[in-house]
Amino acid sequence: MFQVLAHRVYRHLFLAQVIALIGTGLTTVALALLAHDLAAGQAGVVLGTALAIKMVAYVGIAPLVGAYAVRLPRRWLLVGLDLLRAAVVCALPFVTEVWQVYVLIFLLNAGSAGFTPVFQATIPDILEDEGQYTRALSLSRLAYDLENLLSPMAAAALLMAMSFDALFLLNALTFLISAALVVSVTLPSPQPVAHAPGVWRRVSHGMRIYLKTPRLRGLLALNLAVSAAGAMQIVNTVVVVRSTLGLGEREVALAFAAAGGGSMLVALMLPKVLEWLPERPVMLLGGALMTLSLYLGVLGPGFAGLLGLWLLLGAGASLVMTPTGRLLKQSCQPEDRPALFAAQFSLSHGCWLFAYPLAGWMGAHLGLAGTFVLLGTIALAATGLAALAWRPHDPMVREHEHVPMTHAHLHYHDEHHQHEHQGWEGPEPHSHPHHHPGGRHRHVFVIDGHHPTWPR
Repeated sequence: MFQVLAHRVYRHLFLAQVIALIGTGLTTVALALLAHDLAAGQAGVVLGTALAIKMVAYVGIAPLVGAYAVRLPRRWLLVGLDLLRAAVVCALPFVTEVWQVYVLIFLLNAGSAGFTPVFQATIPDILEDEGQYTRALSLSRLAYDLENLLSPMAAAALLMAMSFDALFLLNALTFLISAALVVSVTLPSPQPVAHAPGVWRRVSHGMRIYLKTPRLRGLLALNLAVSAAGAMQIVNTVVVVRSTLGLGEREVALAFAAAGGGSMLVALMLPKVLEWLPERPVMLLGGALMTLSLYLGVLGPGFAGLLGLWLLLGAGASLVMTPTGRLLKQSCQPEDRPALFAAQFSLSHGCWLFAYPLAGWMGAHLGLAGTFVLLGTIALAATGLAALAWRPHDPMVREHEHVPMTHAHLHYHDEHHQHEHQGWEGPEPHSHPHHHPGGRHRHVFVIDGHHPTWPR
């Protein structure tokens, strides 16, 4: 897996991702403790609301960035968003009111909503080999698990020597280091695309590809299962550990780390597994494991039992999230990657927007046992819907019918563009009116300008 780090550009981007995520993990722990200080018994409600606001920023801003990212210089866009996040997180230690937390969380995650999909869509352009890209996806999942595992452990150690406010300042430093690493490399330009006729067309383009592709509709359902399980773990860990079990801040950090440990174990093993198994059974297994973890939470385990449940939950989430990039890459043309990755980012975080406040508010009013049952049922139903939407037989190459059409768009002379020229059209890719005669043929099928609907 680590051989892919020999690629200098990817190595610098990966290190930027790891460092920024470790800092973000410190902020996750510090934010939970800040909520507990500001709201005491209502910490779950405050944290659930803050994280819901985070998701509003993700859902609203990611499609806009995905629509226009192809027209902006990637390196300076990523650096600018890192600097924005560093400035905002520096202000968090100085808040005194709950509403101030909400405003800063929105601004912080508006920056992340722009950064993450652009970063994710850049990796396939750097690593064009499928095997290398799969290993990079596992490393990327590993980076997210470092946030969940190492950051809470580092937070537990740091909290013995400093207040949790200092964790926010350390996070700002990690964003600055991330920006420096991005500046140190030259990123490939996005694939050229034809001009879309309007803002809404650009914003909704990735969504249309996503929702018209059956395997991605299944992925959306599994995203709901991940959000139900993850929201219970992130929002209510501090409630279970501090209020129910009566333990301290370090135990909160260790409980967060348990979920990261389960996820990391799976991420390390998955590249080999995906050489032998397709993505669908692996990802459905992840949904089943998360459902089981939530239902077992009804038993009211002690601290050791809670660590075991969160370990299982993290493993299930990683089984779903690690192969996600492969599905997206397989399901679109290269020039559509920024829009499709932004759609995944927005739609998946729309699920979190639903799950975060539900976990916080139901935990406060329904009790923890009832919330475990409710979110476990949501995860179970979502996994079932995924199995129905994403059929077991899902070949990449499909036979399909083309209707005759005449249009103009930016294109190369691929299997769909074999036509005569008059000499004025210029080098490829170029745009000019051309005719497609129609007919029936077979090739790798994705939703695009020539294939607006999925074949039956």
